[in-house]
Amino acid sequence: MEKVYAGTRLRRLREERGLTQVELARILAISPSYLNQIEHDTRPLTVTVLVRLAEVFGIDPTFFAPRDTARQLAELREALPEAAGGQAVPLSDLQQVAASMPEIADAVVNLHRRYRDALTHLESVTDSRTESPALMPHEHVRDFFYRRQNYVDVLDRAAEGLAKEIGTRRGEVRRHLRRHLEEAHGIRVESAPAEGVDTHTYSETERVLRLSSDLRPGQQAYRMATQLAYLEADDLIEQVLGEETWPDDTTRSLARIGLANHFAGALILPYTPFFRAAERMRYDVEVLAEYFGVGYETIAHRLSTLQRPHMRGVPFIFVRVDKAGNISKRQSATGFHFSRSGGTCPLWNVYDAFASPGRVDVQVAEMPDGQRYLWVARTVTRRRGGYGNAAKTFVIGLGCELRQAGRMAYSKGLDLTTPDAVPIGPGCRTCDRPRCPQRAAPPIGRPLLVDESRGSFAPYPLTPTIP
Repeated sequence: MEKVYAGTRLRRLREERGLTQVELARILAISPSYLNQIEHDTRPLTVTVLVRLAEVFGIDPTFFAPRDTARQLAELREALPEAAGGQAVPLSDLQQVAASMPEIADAVVNLHRRYRDALTHLESVTDSRTESPALMPHEHVRDFFYRRQNYVDVLDRAAEGLAKEIGTRRGEVRRHLRRHLEEAHGIRVESAPAEGVDTHTYSETERVLRLSSDLRPGQQAYRMATQLAYLEADDLIEQVLGEETWPDDTTRSLARIGLANHFAGALILPYTPFFRAAERMRYDVEVLAEYFGVGYETIAHRLSTLQRPHMRGVPFIFVRVDKAGNISKRQSATGFHFSRSGGTCPLWNVYDAFASPGRVDVQVAEMPDGQRYLWVARTVTRRRGGYGNAAKTFVIGLGCELRQAGRMAYSKGLDLTTPDAVPIGPGCRTCDRPRCPQRAAPPIGRPLLVDESRGSFAPYPLTPTIP
């Protein structure tokens, strides 16, 4: 068993219950000095003490489990770029804060977000064009789903229950959804010629849902399922929204759409049968897409939501990237985090995938903190209309921690114990790799080494740090 050091959490739990160290030590049948050592992280929590704490306080033993701090660590690096004297804050100090004082780390990150949002607002009212404030609501909503590990239990279970009630079966989902909309809600589903930019429209007065004829069968089913989310899960969606404080109506409305989409995905791909199929087919996205009759992106997105307690799938990071490097979708059930400051890493295989359309590209990547991930990337293309109409091409990326990779078909032939890993980073401004030849910007808080008498293969040589 891995040693568990959780002194800060234990001390906070003790203080919340109004207990002294002597009182808690007596309850746990250990000495006060031993408890003091545990609270100061000089001694780990033993299994016996963990079990006793769970009994005394009525908590899950996982309350003291080591936290995944990778994402929080990256955000702290952005929020605290410099220490006294202009030097970068040591990584070890940030790791200590993230691991031992997560609430303090969250408070610092939230303050930095408020500062960034205020700066963006100032830029907008002064007519600055350096950053678009329209992206801010998406970031808030992305963080909302991240805090829930990209899974909303109450909506997911309700959608699975509705799927059983409707009697949807693999290959017949669209027909059953159309029938349920007509019989239960008096809504006709019509196919409309592709005009303008709308993929679907719903008229409340006519009780008609019009779907663009360009939508594939799986996309049509998804749109019908989303409409059913508003009709049959509206109270649940509002309940989930009510658990958060939203900065404005735009952000709240965007989150409402995201929750409806979550319900829709769970309705056309109900959790239990989809989870079992994913495990049986070892998370092979193309095989699952063919089996369920939906698109590659739909399957990849649903795989990133399989975090139901006692039936957890592989915790995936899901990204959708365009040729310019813009990430238009980013959702995570684990701690992986790319920086908001500047672009992402050019060594990441999602960019290599554009060079081989339709082929799955597999990469073992290592972050600067030593954490390793298995990344799977493949292009998807969407085309509307006939000759002369531009197509949209994206790369869909799925990543997981290397310790989970053995559950996936993509690990076949890989040495998961000591694999060759590509060194990537969260983004150039927050990456600690000084010798990276692909670096596009110097890291935050690190002064440049400017020397007329020498050159460097690395584009931004840095002043050596003083131990």
